[in-house]
Amino acid sequence: MNLTAPASFSEFTVPEWLQACLTTRQVAADCSEAQTTRTDADLVCRAFEFAYRLHQGQYRASGEPYIMHPIAVAGLLRDLGGGSAMIAAGFLHDVVEDTEITSDELEAQFGKEVRLLVEGVTKLSKFNFSSKTERQAENFRRMFLAMAQDIRVIVVKLADRLHNMRTLEHLSDAKRCQIALETREIFAPLANRLGIGRLKWELEDLSFKYLEPDAYRSIQELVAEKRIDRETQLNELANNLRDRLEHIGIRVFDLSGRPKHLYGIYQKMQQQQKGYDEIYDVAAVRIIVEANEDCYRALAIVHDMFRPIPGRFKDYIGLPKPNRYQSLHTVVVGTTGRPLEVQIRTLEMHHIAEYGIAAHWKYKEAGNSNGNMTGTDEKFTWLRQLLDWQSDLKDAQEYLESIREDLFDGEVYVFTPQSDVVSLGRGATAVDFAYRIHTEVGNHCAGTRINGRMMTLDTPLKNGDIIEILTNKSSHPSLDWLNFVVTTSARNRIRQWYKRSHRDENLARGREMLERELGKNGFEALLKSAPMLATVERCNYHSVDDLLAAIGYGEITLNHVVNRLRETVKAQQPIATVPQLLLPSTTPKALPSPCKSPIIGVEGLLYHLAGCCTPVPGEPIIGVVTRSNRGISIHRQGCSNVEQVPGDRLVPVSWNSTQEGERPQTYPIDIQITVIDRVGVLKDILSRLTDNNINVRNAQVRTFPDQTAVIDLGIDVRNHDQLERTFAQVKKLSDVLNLHRLSQSED
Repeated sequence: MNLTAPASFSEFTVPEWLQACLTTRQVAADCSEAQTTRTDADLVCRAFEFAYRLHQGQYRASGEPYIMHPIAVAGLLRDLGGGSAMIAAGFLHDVVEDTEITSDELEAQFGKEVRLLVEGVTKLSKFNFSSKTERQAENFRRMFLAMAQDIRVIVVKLADRLHNMRTLEHLSDAKRCQIALETREIFAPLANRLGIGRLKWELEDLSFKYLEPDAYRSIQELVAEKRIDRETQLNELANNLRDRLEHIGIRVFDLSGRPKHLYGIYQKMQQQQKGYDEIYDVAAVRIIVEANEDCYRALAIVHDMFRPIPGRFKDYIGLPKPNRYQSLHTVVVGTTGRPLEVQIRTLEMHHIAEYGIAAHWKYKEAGNSNGNMTGTDEKFTWLRQLLDWQSDLKDAQEYLESIREDLFDGEVYVFTPQSDVVSLGRGATAVDFAYRIHTEVGNHCAGTRINGRMMTLDTPLKNGDIIEILTNKSSHPSLDWLNFVVTTSARNRIRQWYKRSHRDENLARGREMLERELGKNGFEALLKSAPMLATVERCNYHSVDDLLAAIGYGEITLNHVVNRLRETVKAQQPIATVPQLLLPSTTPKALPSPCKSPIIGVEGLLYHLAGCCTPVPGEPIIGVVTRSNRGISIHRQGCSNVEQVPGDRLVPVSWNSTQEGERPQTYPIDIQITVIDRVGVLKDILSRLTDNNINVRNAQVRTFPDQTAVIDLGIDVRNHDQLERTFAQVKKLSDVLNLHRLSQSED
C-alpha cells in the first residue's frame, strides 16, 4: 500500500508535517532541528501507512475515522521532541489492542524498539479479570514495569491520554467521569513527576472540566471577566521590568505575564478557603534570562523595584524539585497594591519546566531520543519504589491507593546523606523516609540521625533535614510504627513484613486449604505444572510457595486462585483433557420438592451437619453413613475426613432451595481472626458482620505480647454467598492479618 499522494487522504485532514513526510519520504523542513535522517522518515511513513490500513473502517465515538487519534498522538510526541521510534509508536499504539496484529508481527515490521513502546501502553484487554479494579491495577503494573525499561513508554501513554481527554465529550457521562478521575489521580501526577508541565496543566484542567463542571465554568468566567484589566497591568509592569534589566546588561529572552491554569486557581481557593478576588497569584510574571547568575541579578532588580513579601521567596535553582524543575519564585506588591508572583529562570530551565524528561530529547540530544536514563536515574527513585510494590502489593485496591499517594507531590523535602532530595507528606517520619528509599532499608531500620544528631524514629521531619538511616540485619519492623507513620506505602510494608514473618505457618495453611479444595489426587503434580506457574505469575507472585503463603494469611482468596487456575488450564487444554480435580464440583440439581428437609437425598433419615467442615447452603456437599448410629453426616465436598471413606458409605445429597421446614434458616460456623491489637478493632469487625445481617453467638479475644490478638467468633450464616461476602469485607480491614473457618474433629 502506498499513500504518498495527498489525495489519498480526502477522508480527513493530515497535518502538514505528515503530509510532507509522506510525499517526499523525508521530514519537513521545520523538523530539521531534530536531524531526522531519511531512514527515520521512512519508519514514520511506514508506521502511518500500516496504522491507516489496519484502522480502516474503524470510527471513534465522535464519528471521525479512528486514524485521526493515532495521527494526533504522533503529532504530540513530535512536538515533545520524540524521535522516529516514538512517533511510530504513536501511530501504532492501538494496533495490538484493537486489531488482530500480534506483537511479534509488529516487531518483524518495525523492530524491537517500537514493539516495546507499543507493548508498554497496550492494555490487558484480552485477559479476564474479576473486577474493573483488578484490570486497572494490572494495566498500571504492566505500564510501570515497561517504564523502568524505557521511560518513553509513559510519554507515549500521556500523549494518548491527552488526546482522549481533548475528545472526551463524545462519551457517556459515566465513562467521562471514570476516565477524567483516573487522569487526575494518576496521569496528571505522572506528568508532574516527569516534569512535563505543559501536559500536566492541560490534563488537570480537562479533568476538572468533566469532574466538577459547575466549578470549572465559574472559574472560567471569573478569569475571563478580569482578563483585560489583568493583561493591561501585567504588560505595563513587564515593560518597566524589561527596560530596567536590559539597562544593566541582562539579556532577556522573554518577559511576560502568564495566567495560572484553572484547576490551579480552584485548588488555591479550596486549600486557603478564599474567594477568587483574594487569590493573588491568578497570574504571574515570568522572566527568562541567559545564565544562572542572571537569575539572581534579576531577582535583586525585582526586589528593588517592588516590595517583597516576607516568607514568599523560594529558590528552586539551589534546591530543585524532585522532577528537576528549577526557577526562582518571589511574591512582591505590584503597582496596583496587590501581591504578584514573579518567576525567574534560564531558557534551559524553562524548557525543562515545559517538557520535563523530554527536554533532553528536544533540546540536548536532538534526534537521539531513547529511553536510556543514564545520569538521571537518581531523579526517578519514585519509579523504583513503584516497581518494589509490584511484588509487595497483591490487592488491586491497595496497589492503586498506594500509587495515587506516591505520585502526588510531597509537602516536605529532605535530603539523603548523598544530597539527593526526597519528597514526603507533611508529618512524615524517619520510618516513612526509610521505606521511601527501599523496602529493605525500612524493614531493617534500627535508628536515625537527623542533621547529624540521633533522634527517635517518630520525630516529624522538616524541610531541609538531612536524614541518615541506621540499619541492622537483626532489626525488624515494630507494630508501634503503625501509630506514627503517615505514608500508605510505609504502613503497607510494615503489615506485609508482619504477615510474612509467619511464613511457614501460613504456607502450611495455604497448602492445606488448596488441597482440601482440589483433592489429594494429582495435587503434587499440579503444583509443579505449567498452568500453576502461569497462575502464580498472573496473581503477581514469584513462586508457588509465595502464592500458597498468601492464601494462608488471607492476602488472596482461595476462590480467586482456583478460578484463575481453572481459567488457565482451560485456555491451554481442551476441556476433555482438563484434570478432574480442576473441574468444578458437580452435585445433583435441586429439583422442586414439597419435602420439608433442607437437604435432598436424606428424606426420612437421621442426619446432621458435620462439625469438621460446617457446610452451609451454596457449598457442594456429600453424605457419609456413620458407624456410630448417628445417621448420615453431611460434609463439604473435598473435606479431608471424607477422602478415605469407601464409596459404599457415600450418599449423593444436595441443598434443597425450596425447603419450607421449621428448621432455622441460619447455620452455625466458627471463625478465627488474627488482628493487630488496637482499640476498636473488635467493634470494626462486628460492624461488618452486622452490616451483613450476621448474628454473633459468642466471642472470645486473646491478646499476645507481640501486640497481636486472636478473636474466635461463633456466627450464624444463611449461605455461602453471605459468608464469602462478609469474609471479603472483614479482610479489607487494615489491621486484619488472617481470617479462616475453624474445624472440629468428626466422630
